[in-house]
Amino acid sequence: MLSLVAQGVLLYVVSWLLWRSLRCLRSKTDVNNVPGPKSTSFIKGNLGQLFDINGWDFHDHLATQFGKVVRIFGLFESQQLYIFDPKAIHHIIVKDQHIFEETESFFASNKLAFGDGLFATHGERHRKQRKMMNPVFSNAHMRHMLPMFNDVAQKLVQVIKLKVASGAREIDMLHWMSRAALEMIGQSGLGYSFDPLVEGAEQHPYSKSIREFVPVTYPMTFEREYLLPILIKIGSPRFQRFVVDMMAWKDYRRLREIINHMDQTVTHIFEEKKRALAEGDEALKKQIGQANDIMSILMKANMAAAEDDRLPDEEVLGQMSTFAFAGTDTTSNALSRILHLLSIYPDVQDRLRDEITEAHKGHGELTYDELVSLPFMDAVCRETLRLYPPVHTAVREARQDAVLPLSVPIKGRDGREMHSIMVPKNTQVLISILNVNRDPTLWGPDASEWKPERWLSPLPKALHDARIPGVYSHLMTFIGGGRACIGFKFSQLEMKVVLSVLVSQFRLSPSNKEIVWEMTGIVTPTLKGSSRQPQLPLTVELVETTA
Repeated sequence: MLSLVAQGVLLYVVSWLLWRSLRCLRSKTDVNNVPGPKSTSFIKGNLGQLFDINGWDFHDHLATQFGKVVRIFGLFESQQLYIFDPKAIHHIIVKDQHIFEETESFFASNKLAFGDGLFATHGERHRKQRKMMNPVFSNAHMRHMLPMFNDVAQKLVQVIKLKVASGAREIDMLHWMSRAALEMIGQSGLGYSFDPLVEGAEQHPYSKSIREFVPVTYPMTFEREYLLPILIKIGSPRFQRFVVDMMAWKDYRRLREIINHMDQTVTHIFEEKKRALAEGDEALKKQIGQANDIMSILMKANMAAAEDDRLPDEEVLGQMSTFAFAGTDTTSNALSRILHLLSIYPDVQDRLRDEITEAHKGHGELTYDELVSLPFMDAVCRETLRLYPPVHTAVREARQDAVLPLSVPIKGRDGREMHSIMVPKNTQVLISILNVNRDPTLWGPDASEWKPERWLSPLPKALHDARIPGVYSHLMTFIGGGRACIGFKFSQLEMKVVLSVLVSQFRLSPSNKEIVWEMTGIVTPTLKGSSRQPQLPLTVELVETTA
């Protein structure tokens, strides 16, 4: 039975939610006139369909049945917008980004999990952090990352070679992509080694925690979205921990353990870096990469910055935790998706292998510029990130009344043509990264097909004219505007290094197990009918070489 304290908190939360939802229901707005599906639940509206782990068909239904702007129902049938209209998206994430911020739950949950990093801040504080971080992710710094990436990739090759030395073998490639991605982030991002990348190595507590974070938190979407922003305003952190302890749900206790492991590890790395920076060059030379990792560079730049520009320690620490998490699961799952597709399309795999082999023949070990300019590899990466973005939806909330202009007018439920939509304060807007990347009116009738070669010819004029405000290749995969993914070049380089060594030495083919990609917070592969344990079994064999 819940304690009196917990019952009081629950009563307060439910009362607030009912008040907010009834307020939305009573208002007659443009949002109410936008066509959309019927609510399937008074409590959850359409959210159960929208965030179902197998909700691909529902997202496709919204796009094909209702178009680029759809009204959907949220909690207690509050009205929200589901959008993939390019002009509206431009206003949301660029022109009016100060109005359309992430939700309170986004900031609250990320602050609790990762501290005061880019995920948890907004406004001037966020801009100040990005100003300090942007130079660290320049092309010049990415060139310094390449030797560390190559070293990790070669360790990955060696462990897989040992596993397939006696012939083709089924291997869980997600497992190895996750380990390699974390080690690349560790060495080049934090100057720390998490994993020797050998069979049977003891798993670092941070590695286990970061892999469990999304599977543990995704089922808590409702609580994170609607309860957490309220709970963190009640009492002190000590009182909040007391409330969590009074709840019997084991997932909350596991999540607390995960966050504690992550925080302890990153704090340890941070303190070691501070000590080495204080001791000077000799101490720095003993660190992995001789302190040329991203966070060492950031810390040195921060120490040299003017007082007004300098970030406090807790914000630097927050960047480390944020970067380590953001760069691990998204990149490893994107890499796994590419490997899965290459196993299904052997002709594409052979073509990519030929390109890599020819490049090595002409240049030996590839430099940064040679690697990133391989045209077919670039096409494979872009096409995969277009059709299969690791994160399918971005959520924003209007902090004041705002008008969203549309690139294509829609017909309202009352029959009138709507060229713009008046969005009331507190309305949530869901940007469909998935559907803007797959829009056939922009990409052509084959938009739903995986065709890397589309990137080797001029893209459709309609796509150029749409001016999609993404930071990368007419795509919303890495978002855009002031909250665009700051590490997208890092992620791209990481993926290309791993592909260049794996595809050149191994042949991939599907296993006899059916893979299902689930729409969790980060799209994840599992086996059909399994216990939802993330995995990607593929058959791997050495490529036969000719003398």
